[in-house]
Amino acid sequence: MASWVGMRAAATPSQVDAVARAIRSTPIIDHHAHPILKPEALCQRPLLAIATEANGDAIHSATTSLPHLRAVRQLASVLGCGYTWESVVAAIEEKRLDCPEDWTADCLSGIETILIDDGLDSENEANVYPWHDDYTRSKCKRIVRIETIAADILGRLDSACNDPAQKDDDVLDDPFDKWAQEFDSYIEAALDDPDVVGFKSVICYRTGLDIANEPCEAAEMRVRLEFMEIIAHYARIDCKKLQTKSLNDLVVHRTARLIRDSRSRQKKPIQFHTGLGDNDLALRRSSPSHLQDFIRMYPTVPIVLLHAGYPFTRETGYLASVYENVYADIGEVFPCVSHDGQERILREILELCPWSKILWSTDGHWFPETYLLAVMQMREVFETVLCDYVRKGHIGWRAAVDLVRDVLFKNANKLYHLDLDFAELEEETGMAQGSYLSDAELLQAFLGNQPAPDFVRICWNDFTALQRMRMVPFRKFTSLLSEGKPTDIGITTAVFGLLQNDWLLPSISPTGEYRLHPDFSSLKRGPIDGHISMNGEFRQPSGAKVPFCPRSVLQRAVEFGAENNLSFLVGFEIEFLLVERVEHTPGNTTRYSTLTTDGHAWSVSRYFANPKISTLLRDMVSALDDMGIYVEQLHAESATGQFELTLPPYPPVEAADTLLHTRDVMSALATAAGFKLTLHPKPIAHACGTASHMHLSVSSSTKSGDKPEMYQPFYAGVLKHLRAVLAFTYTNPASYERASDGTWSGGRWVTWGTQNREAALRKIEGAHWELKCMDGLANPYLALAAVLFSGVKGVLDREPLVWGDCEIDPAKLTANDRKELGVTQMLPGSVEEGLAALREDGQLVEMMGAELVERYGAMKEFELEFLGKMGEEERRQWLMERY
Repeated sequence: MASWVGMRAAATPSQVDAVARAIRSTPIIDHHAHPILKPEALCQRPLLAIATEANGDAIHSATTSLPHLRAVRQLASVLGCGYTWESVVAAIEEKRLDCPEDWTADCLSGIETILIDDGLDSENEANVYPWHDDYTRSKCKRIVRIETIAADILGRLDSACNDPAQKDDDVLDDPFDKWAQEFDSYIEAALDDPDVVGFKSVICYRTGLDIANEPCEAAEMRVRLEFMEIIAHYARIDCKKLQTKSLNDLVVHRTARLIRDSRSRQKKPIQFHTGLGDNDLALRRSSPSHLQDFIRMYPTVPIVLLHAGYPFTRETGYLASVYENVYADIGEVFPCVSHDGQERILREILELCPWSKILWSTDGHWFPETYLLAVMQMREVFETVLCDYVRKGHIGWRAAVDLVRDVLFKNANKLYHLDLDFAELEEETGMAQGSYLSDAELLQAFLGNQPAPDFVRICWNDFTALQRMRMVPFRKFTSLLSEGKPTDIGITTAVFGLLQNDWLLPSISPTGEYRLHPDFSSLKRGPIDGHISMNGEFRQPSGAKVPFCPRSVLQRAVEFGAENNLSFLVGFEIEFLLVERVEHTPGNTTRYSTLTTDGHAWSVSRYFANPKISTLLRDMVSALDDMGIYVEQLHAESATGQFELTLPPYPPVEAADTLLHTRDVMSALATAAGFKLTLHPKPIAHACGTASHMHLSVSSSTKSGDKPEMYQPFYAGVLKHLRAVLAFTYTNPASYERASDGTWSGGRWVTWGTQNREAALRKIEGAHWELKCMDGLANPYLALAAVLFSGVKGVLDREPLVWGDCEIDPAKLTANDRKELGVTQMLPGSVEEGLAALREDGQLVEMMGAELVERYGAMKEFELEFLGKMGEEERRQWLMERY
């Protein structure tokens, strides 16, 4: 082991996913934002401003911009409303009326603290910075806008000079000294104030970033000469802004000198607005390159260039890379620039700039939605760019995780001297570094001191739910790791166009190749001695995801839930039938026969007296236990030779992985014992069928426990889409042979009932429900993904549970009973009806992926055509061979 463990291997899906998890979960220090408006002021500002810097009449054109259209789509997905601006506005207004505190908390979710520039709006309009503490885990801090302070002092001096009631002759004698004294005192007090962590200049808006580089005395003399005129005429000019370049330059120089000369070794930074802004901006003087001389004058003063300097992004990155005291912020471009533009900005800033000099902010202002959009879009773009870099080998996955943590948290924590404990926050959020083990380290930890296996299996489950795999000798596999070579395997793109006998869908070409990447976090021993197994994900040679990969679709469904504060646990029941093989003789097409009955019935004990059967069942449980899969129950089912084994709950992807591996283990042991294990949904015509019931519990990070208002919309969403979901849970004509009323199979109606085993959806307790309409011929990744997508959409849409609690077999309800309980739809009665229901369900098609649904539907129709040419018994035997 020592010869290869610890060597860096090429990036694998598990490592790329570790980077993605870091992007989604690292707590954010929002180092530059503005206060959220008070409720009475919200209606006075245009909501259109959330994705544009335009104002006045120009703002109305923003509705035809890419940033606006993207914001509409993202807000609609979060709000669960229509994908129009009017629907989004109405949904936001409803949030403001319903529970604005909860909505604000949702919008600011994931932000650890905010450093707030409170110089943009008055306290009459905006909430004071400590108000935001209720929505962040750590207290918010203040950024002092220096031009606002200078203008306020100037305004007071103007009143003292020109208001007869306040006239101050001392001010008239030397107005400049009075102004300078008050300004310096304010800045010095801010330097000593622990709640102030930095300063902000908007000179870019006033007279531009080309700040005069001249001796201090000369600058002050010129301003002093101007000052009497400024005071004399102040009433005729805008008292909110400094009007002369000399005075604006002096305000910035004076602040920088005070920071430079402060006694503290921990210098507080100055933020400079650069680039992107509204039409009040001095655009031709907004490039941060104008600040180069100023930067050189104050090498000990930390300087932050805000907003990536967009469109002067490369200039920003250059300055941050060559001057120790300069840092590059990449805020505000989220969400004011298009998706492609944001990707380009991130790539440009990383072209030259060390990530230890990069900070991120929302530039959130006025509306909580601006924070939400900035965070959502940042995570999306960071994941696209950084995961692409990792796949291409431009950066190691560990380094990418470090980059994310530095840019989103650590750099700002250090620069602003916040002293937040990242390690403690890591532990709280489950983001400890130990969760990012390399593939070699995962393999080493998995094997421990056990003997090395002979083979490594990399498995996948195709559109026919056939478990397939590639096998690599262990020596070869470890040599790839030790040499830093990829462990992924080339698989034909026809993989998602093959029937169980390898017939190819006519519309599919056998040319082209996907890469099957092993996920080392799914490692399991078995299913036979000398083998270890893990599941793989399909990627394009470029590293891009393959839309047909079932495991990737399920991961996307889980992420969809996580984005909406939902998490899940899933446990499967494995019903199976043991049959005996029949010796082949001429003219006899029967391959399998049922076991001797011996009074077999549901949950009876007598059948376990058969030593061969009891030994096999014991070995199954024991083998799974050795693999860390702890069976919860095992009992006889109703049909002769039929049993049920219950698995423990896991997170969704792990649950599907475990289900498939467990089946392989059980099948291998049954074969070794001289039996055939089958999952055929209706192996015995006049006996109970064989299912694969799915137990599901849902929880929310924002709503408490098992409250109906938390889980009912989820299961209402499942029921709303259940007819379409059936295309993934009942996938074969044999599935519909099992699905009948009065057989505890979940029946044929769209409904639910508390502890009702004749209902398709059985409520067990609280948020724990059971989906009964699924069998062993379903691809569990696709089936579970369809259920999760449907449920999460129900939560987003606040879907009401219009179905009443059905307490009896739905088939026995009268017409009035059905009307009263809302039981109005039957489940599809065939594969064809299930596929038609899926294609008609636009929402589920969009969530699962239109390309996947089209290919899956074509495959199922091809399979139906093939199976339809067989006789009933031939088809039963053929399916039992394979399942």
